[in-house]
Amino acid sequence: MYSTRRSLSLLLSLLAVKLAVGFTPSLPSTTLSTRSFSRNIPLAAKAAAYDEQIAANKDFLGKAAITKCEDPEEVLTALESLEKLMREKRKKEGTQVAQQVLDNLTGEWRLIFTTGTKKTQERTGKINYFPLKAIQAFDATKDPMYIENAIYAGDFALIKFRGDFEFDLNRSKLEFEFDNITILGFNINLKKGEAAQLGAKTGLGADSNVKNAEKGKKAFFNWISADGDIATARGGGGGIALWQRVTSE
Repeated sequence: MYSTRRSLSLLLSLLAVKLAVGFTPSLPSTTLSTRSFSRNIPLAAKAAAYDEQIAANKDFLGKAAITKCEDPEEVLTALESLEKLMREKRKKEGTQVAQQVLDNLTGEWRLIFTTGTKKTQERTGKINYFPLKAIQAFDATKDPMYIENAIYAGDFALIKFRGDFEFDLNRSKLEFEFDNITILGFNINLKKGEAAQLGAKTGLGADSNVKNAEKGKKAFFNWISADGDIATARGGGGGIALWQRVTSE
């Protein structure tokens, strides 16, 4: 078993090198949106006011998910603005806001844009538009709730993590732990905390996940939003990301 896990770690390391090559920052498009998301606009006291700003941010992020050519800095500004507004909305409207997010999570989501973990940013710069096919799937109807994270080459899954998750409605926080991994067709069950260690060693996960595992805590996302088209969240490693819902063609 020891040699098996050493081989698995080596395969993951090789894959991480291949992934790092693809992590190149996107250049600003020549057809940039002129939409402005000022951080200086005060949050409105009435729900209708912040809902209007939330809708504007989601509209822009939805376009970015489709075109993948909106200015990365504007995308980041919209994500951070949405994060702040949704935090205010949860504070004013209670757990029903996070409940709506959880209800919308079930399904498959393709990663479109991410700033990456702090460690990844130091190594490769901000990733911005994600260059590979990465699909995250959730099923909140199961008990326990199910999570899957995979990177594909075409329709072939190069690496796939599986596990379960919990969702804290008070903080809109999704905590998860992977207990199974398949890499290039090789399947292995993982011990508690092992997924975090493998991810940190290969650069596919955040170092903070290892520290959390050592303290008996799970890896997590602070979920911002999820609707019929896009989802947004900030990971435990500090990065913020945008996903697009995968629909049947």
